[in-house]
Amino acid sequence: MKESNIFNWKDTKVYLIVIGCLIAIIGYYQPILALIWAIALAYLIYHYIRTIDDKEREWTRYIEELVEEFDSVTKHAVFNMPFPLVMLEMDGTISWYNTRFIEMIDEKDILNKGIEELIPELDMEEIAQDQGEASIDIRYKNRYYDVYYNIVDIERTISEKGNIIMLYWVDRTAEKRLSNRYHDEQLVLCLAYVDNYDEVRNSTPGVSRPLVLAEIDKIIGSYATDNNGFARKYENDRYLLVFENKDLEEIKKRKFDILDRIRKIDKGNTISITLSMGIGENGKNPNRTYEYAKAAMDIALGRGGDQAVVKQDDNLSFYGGKTKAVEKRNKVRSRVISHALKQLIDQSDRVFVIGHRNADMDSFGAAIGVIRAVRSRGKRGYLVLSGPNPSIIHIYNRIKMEEPEYLDSIIPPDRAMEMMDESSLLVAVDNHRPSFTEKPELFQLADKIVLIDHHRRGAEFIEDPVLTYLEPYASSTCELVTEILYYMLDDMEISKFEADALLAGIAMDTKNFTYQTGVRTFEAASILKRAGADTARVKQLFKDDFNTFLNKAEVIRRSKIVFNRVAIGKLDEDMDDSILIAAQAANDLLNINGIEASFVLARLKERIHISGRSLGDISVQLILERFGGGGHLTSAGAQLGKISMEEAEKKLIDSIGEYLEEGEEE
Repeated sequence: MKESNIFNWKDTKVYLIVIGCLIAIIGYYQPILALIWAIALAYLIYHYIRTIDDKEREWTRYIEELVEEFDSVTKHAVFNMPFPLVMLEMDGTISWYNTRFIEMIDEKDILNKGIEELIPELDMEEIAQDQGEASIDIRYKNRYYDVYYNIVDIERTISEKGNIIMLYWVDRTAEKRLSNRYHDEQLVLCLAYVDNYDEVRNSTPGVSRPLVLAEIDKIIGSYATDNNGFARKYENDRYLLVFENKDLEEIKKRKFDILDRIRKIDKGNTISITLSMGIGENGKNPNRTYEYAKAAMDIALGRGGDQAVVKQDDNLSFYGGKTKAVEKRNKVRSRVISHALKQLIDQSDRVFVIGHRNADMDSFGAAIGVIRAVRSRGKRGYLVLSGPNPSIIHIYNRIKMEEPEYLDSIIPPDRAMEMMDESSLLVAVDNHRPSFTEKPELFQLADKIVLIDHHRRGAEFIEDPVLTYLEPYASSTCELVTEILYYMLDDMEISKFEADALLAGIAMDTKNFTYQTGVRTFEAASILKRAGADTARVKQLFKDDFNTFLNKAEVIRRSKIVFNRVAIGKLDEDMDDSILIAAQAANDLLNINGIEASFVLARLKERIHISGRSLGDISVQLILERFGGGGHLTSAGAQLGKISMEEAEKKLIDSIGEYLEEGEEE
């Protein structure tokens, strides 16, 4: 308004100047008349200035009255807000509150008290540091509130300013309870498979067989009923169970004790019965929930069975899986896989074989076996390898002397990225996690991916492989590749070097046929022996140099025992063969009387690597999965980021303690 008056005054000024000029001209001819007009002009100027001043005073008074009225309305609104409001000093002391807040607190004389004494859930330090406007969720006296807060600058005195914190409590109890009810009543679908149904039925005497099978049905049916659900059997060894979310939470707290109940069935069966369960939770619709359940079941079976896997969106939870997987394979599957792989090789121009980082004898030997399969089909195969490491240096040197043509087939990852095209086939061996491979980006380029692995399946998995041969019951990937070659090649035509490489992989993963060894393992070894493998030459591949032997002995000497049955060793010095020393030291620690599991921490390239080994009663896989690792019940590994050796050791001991505590509770 003031700016508008100034603008008008500027316009009027022009007019007055013009009038003044006209009066001056008139005065030249008629002085008396000009004097009269000059007096009139002076009066007009005075009157206009007086009018402007009056309007400005009137506008100022209007604004002041409006501010006073607004302050009155604001005070009335604050005092009569329909939700709790409290005013705090910056240290959390209550300086003012409204009636709704005192009703919510249901206490008297709260003025000048600390808000955290009354409501411990509030973190005043976090609110004070925020210095903005935000909200937090608080549960107080079985009610749910969205607490909005802001920090206000105020003038306490003429010379003093300060800040206060305003907390506005919006009751969301009704919405929260409705949301909880919706969540609790959502359907959960569970698939349950008897892992060894055929083996149990065939090994149980005929007179006891109906009792055993009826007991399985009874336990599964009653388990569903006890948890307010129902179960339907749709195949001899397969069941569908339906629960609500709230009942699943109780089942989780009991850690799926049905696995133990099934395992304890003793109605004349000669072998223990195991159950795998895949649970789909919180799908957008029943179809999506069922897809979750199927995916969870695939993971449970891929991890060796006898466990439950819960899938919710991309989150996975694992329960059980603490028993050794029983060998459960037949040669029909090996023959089918062999035939399918042969067709895929024939349809591809190039085949790339990739293992895991820091390749060991199983990864390298399996890759050599796949290269032999590719060559037998008249195609060119390439082994993607960054370079030799201490674990494979001996067999790599043998390549130079005995099979120099293989060196042309060993290419670095960047070269593989340049060569791969749409007609290429990528075969991943001894690992199903892309992030653990030499070049994860290769999996994005490849249209066709084949997986051959023997590790228990983890949460990370290769996306959409065209052929998957994942057998956690097998001793090694070399055992699986040996069976594939047996059905693909006439008379098992492989070189002695290739036979030694495959046998070395089996020997390494079984610790010279001691652990994870089944009938099929010895059958594969006999096939390789007939093909020209020599155990003496294989033993040469595992020899260590003097320094490696001394470092391993030093790790063992400095090891300590925790929980009376677990040995932990450390190799803090960063060496090229750190991982090899850690793995061998972990194996040797198991030879100590009373030791059931061993772990060795080693440093390599500013990362901590952990090698875990077990006699079978303790699952090193479940312990190291807490760090993103994986493997088998008796052999597993993991990597930690750039942390100190002491911090890594503490985390490992805590993980072992949690695992053992869970086992005692079960």
